Amino acid sequence: MKKYLLDTNICIFFLRGRFEVSNHIGKVGWNNCCISEITVAELLYGAENSNDIKRNIELVESFCENIEIIPIFHAIHTYAKEKVRLRKKGTPIEDLDLLIGATAKAHGFVLVTENFRHLERIEGLELENWIQR
Repeated sequence: MKKYLLDTNICIFFLRGRFEVSNHIGKVGWNNCCISEITVAELLYGAENSNDIKRNIELVESFCENIEIIPIFHAIHTYAKEKVRLRKKGTPIEDLDLLIGATAKAHGFVLVTENFRHLERIEGLELENWIQR
């Protein structure tokens, strides 16, 4: 069974109950889904920047207790190689997005994101978009 690394935007949609993300997670199985440490940082940043900080931090913490969090350590070399390759091509990707993509690639996970425009530049990265607008 495939493993799915959920990008930050997918997690936000899930937490807000939007775009039937929970149905997609149900189809692939909660145990087959995970997030990057970078996504945790981005979610906490969003909570700290919100109008209801306490409630949103609790929401993020509860979400993180129930999903596997993948460390970025094993993706650092992939990140560095891709950053150099993309810079030389003149098509760089923002560092946090690149770290999330590199984490999926390094572990052989499918990256679930709505951000195809940038992340499809990472060579060998399998992407899925569960969002239909």
